[in-house]
Amino acid sequence: MTIEQEITKAIGAHGLWKGRLGSIIATGSSDIAAEKIALDNACDFGRWLYSPALDAAVKLSAEYVRCRELHAQFHKAAAETARLALAGKRAEAEKSMAPGGAFFEASLALTQVMLSWKRAKAA
Repeated sequence: MTIEQEITKAIGAHGLWKGRLGSIIATGSSDIAAEKIALDNACDFGRWLYSPALDAAVKLSAEYVRCRELHAQFHKAAAETARLALAGKRAEAEKSMAPGGAFFEASLALTQVMLSWKRAKAA
C-alpha cells in the first residue's frame, strides 16, 4: 500500500474514534481499556508508522516526524477522554470532544498533517 493509501485509510479509522468516544461517554463503559487506546503503535496506522519495513528516508521526513508526534497526541487525548467518561466525568469528556477540547484539537491537528503529507506525496 502506498503512503497516500495508508493515510487515507488512517484518516477514516481515526475519524471513527469520535463515534466510539461518544458511545463511551453515553454509556460510561468501553470494551477497550483506556491504556490500550493510549498506545499509538497498536492501531493499523501506528503499526505502519513504527514498521521497520517503512523506508528510512520516509522516517526522516518532516511530515513523518510531525505525523508520528501528532498521532501519539491523538491517542493520548482519546485515552484521557475515555478515562474521564469511564470515571463518570461526562461533562469533562464531552468538553474534550468539543472545539477547543483536547481530543477535538488533537484529532484536527493529526488530520491536517496527514492531509498535508498526502498532498505532498501526490505532488
